[in-house]
Amino acid sequence: MPVRQMKESSEQHIVIKPHPQNHMNKAPKAAQNGKGPPSPPPPQENHQSSPQPRNKGRRRGRGGRKSDQGEALMRPSCRPCTAAAPPPVTANGNNINNVENGCKIGGVGGSDIKDMGFPTSSKSLSFARRPGYGQVGTKCIVKANHFFAELPDKDLNQYDVTISPEVSSRAINRSIIAELVRLYKESDLGMRLPAYDGRKSLYTAGQLPFAWREFKIKLLDDNDDGVNGPKREREYRVVIKFVARANLHHLGQFLAGKRADAPQEALQILDIVLRELSTKRYCPIGRSFFSPDIRTPQRLGEGLESWCGFYQSIRPTQMGLSLNIDMASAAFIEPLPVVEFVGQLLGKDVLSRPLSDADRIKIKKALRGVKVEVTHRGSVRRKYRVSGLTSQPTRELVFPVDENSTMKSVVEYFQEMYGFTIQYTHLPCLQVGNQKKANYLPMEACKIVEGQRYTKRLNEKQITALLKVTCQRPRDRENDILRTVQHNAYNEDPYAKEFGLKISEKLASVEARILPAPWLKYHESGKEKNCLPQVGQWNMMNKKMINGMTVSRWACINFSRSVQDSVARTFCHELAQMCQVSGMEFNPEPVIPIYNAKPEQVEKALKHVYHVSTNKTKGKELELLLAILPDNNGSLYGDLKRICETDLGLISQCCLTKHVFKITKQYLANVSLKINVKMGGRNTVLLDAVSCRIPLVSDIPTIIFGADVTHPENGEDSSPSIAAGTSRPAHYHVLWDENNFTADGIQSLTNNLCYTYARCTRSVSVVPPAYYAHLAAFRARFYMEPDMQENDSTGGGNGGGRKGTRAGGECGVKPLPALKENVKRVMFYC
Repeated sequence: MPVRQMKESSEQHIVIKPHPQNHMNKAPKAAQNGKGPPSPPPPQENHQSSPQPRNKGRRRGRGGRKSDQGEALMRPSCRPCTAAAPPPVTANGNNINNVENGCKIGGVGGSDIKDMGFPTSSKSLSFARRPGYGQVGTKCIVKANHFFAELPDKDLNQYDVTISPEVSSRAINRSIIAELVRLYKESDLGMRLPAYDGRKSLYTAGQLPFAWREFKIKLLDDNDDGVNGPKREREYRVVIKFVARANLHHLGQFLAGKRADAPQEALQILDIVLRELSTKRYCPIGRSFFSPDIRTPQRLGEGLESWCGFYQSIRPTQMGLSLNIDMASAAFIEPLPVVEFVGQLLGKDVLSRPLSDADRIKIKKALRGVKVEVTHRGSVRRKYRVSGLTSQPTRELVFPVDENSTMKSVVEYFQEMYGFTIQYTHLPCLQVGNQKKANYLPMEACKIVEGQRYTKRLNEKQITALLKVTCQRPRDRENDILRTVQHNAYNEDPYAKEFGLKISEKLASVEARILPAPWLKYHESGKEKNCLPQVGQWNMMNKKMINGMTVSRWACINFSRSVQDSVARTFCHELAQMCQVSGMEFNPEPVIPIYNAKPEQVEKALKHVYHVSTNKTKGKELELLLAILPDNNGSLYGDLKRICETDLGLISQCCLTKHVFKITKQYLANVSLKINVKMGGRNTVLLDAVSCRIPLVSDIPTIIFGADVTHPENGEDSSPSIAAGTSRPAHYHVLWDENNFTADGIQSLTNNLCYTYARCTRSVSVVPPAYYAHLAAFRARFYMEPDMQENDSTGGGNGGGRKGTRAGGECGVKPLPALKENVKRVMFYC
């Protein structure tokens, strides 16, 4: 079971609230034996795993339940492991409940920094207290990608660092402090080896010999601003000032379960200490580190490659302090000669053919901000940052060479100055440095500097290639993680030694529980009325949707030139049949014949089909629009959804060309599930929900909300953060519980909900209410229409779309357009 990381740009939340209606008396929950659906127990008996409210009519009380239930803390075990999969952790590292393929892994949560030497922090968090520990499920032992750490017995000291002139680059800041340590470790620093966060804070194990001191440090300027002079030596003034001291007693008490609040600053310091050496060895990005030496980079296409890396974070757990390690992958710009990069980017020969305006825009967009090094000066490999692209080819470029404005061509200058003959004079030059003093570099004299992460949007082919690289079997991932830990050699790390940190090289063994799958209810007219999923999955064979909807009026638009009419008709016919077999009433014939259209005429085509169909049905609107899209369709999908949902009021279902040509029953079944919920139907429900046997939730009419925020990608300043709201690990924090759930109650409810996702017959990794919120919030991105200008970060490419960048702090965000009323009423985003 491959383990994939959740997107860091996504935040999921669920809120369970009582519905403001009169409740009904509910039957208590019966035990499941796995041989058949549970039968309702006699009313006088109580089989619920969670206590009944004293008065069913009263409102649920606020606050968490105090519990004297006891269960051993998670501890290492010498028993053989039955699974190998790394449980995930959230960004602040407080494990509450890890869920993986039905396994619940208990943990601890909450953070505060009271009673430390530090002032009270705004980072203090207090989560709902545990009501106890779960007991439901089959106990097992799993291996976790956590490596236990011994808590050091040294005091931690924090110092404030001020560097002037101020530097924005963390890398330069680190170079300055590294030079300071090299020069003064054995004298002024009293043999201390400090850890530095790259910004304002420096940490030591034990005090420095001073409370305040000023240093002057000289460094050679990296000089990537396009100036051709020799490297300059810069002098920096560094002031180090004592701020606070923190002993680790508080953290020790927290790990021992004697305190409920985690000292977040102490954990942050230990995290910085363990990151210090990796920051020097690898390319740091967020909490991860990447290198082409960890695994051979794989090409993603269009001048990009994937680098393998690892995620690292120190975590407090119920088993003690541990270091969490996981494998990671990211897209980097391939360190190619610029001419070769441009050829890959455009997918054509650029050495003999002139570039079009569209080509030029795409190259400019891809190379802006990228560092290059020159190759025409022998061993001198000066680095520059690309600021733009010339509008003229190299052979037409001239510039003044003296104060008398004597003009010289770029071709002549490079020949006379460096003895370098420019061969591809039809290509434009790179502009480097600032706009006031333009510096031209021929493409063939430049190579892209290694180690630059690609921060723009990947296209579909690149995403597919990256997923192939990241998808691993558990055993392979385990081996990679172990190799990473051994290679990092934490016990030989001078910073870990300085602070007294010792890291185990063995995976943690964790006690876990496999929760039983819930029974699912389907329509009575099907051969199988109830279903018990096996290993997190099932299928629609012999089953009918519990609430199948009717589709009488539908049409289809074919935007794919490679799909012939006969192929499209066959696909639509088979999809209609699958919808009927699955429990829907679906008219086998469209209102009008399948309409062929060009992707660039999406709005015209949609409005034409809408009006012609409405006229044909004498004013009755279309209920569903099927759309066949090219596999690489750029902004077509988003444009179609925006027009249908905010302009025409149409429910749409898109299908890619590759699925139309290669029709499978599984694909048709999944599409029929999506169509049914988009039309307002339900595919399946929990049998316990129908029988009113879900603890607490069945006691009072209840609605479960999901919430999610989707953030703009790097470089998309004009896109706002939008709030709406598959056996992978997921991690939940219980922030507030006014329902008084038991541990078993909330864990079972969460697990069971994961089997109700409408788009497939699998359990999913995140509870569907939050999953739906994520889909809805992400859908809203397609409704944004920033102005498309040449200078904006827009242009061609399969992964393009309507994206823009605001300049000068101006807010370019427009309000979201309103959804049409008939669209609002259904799950159009599924």
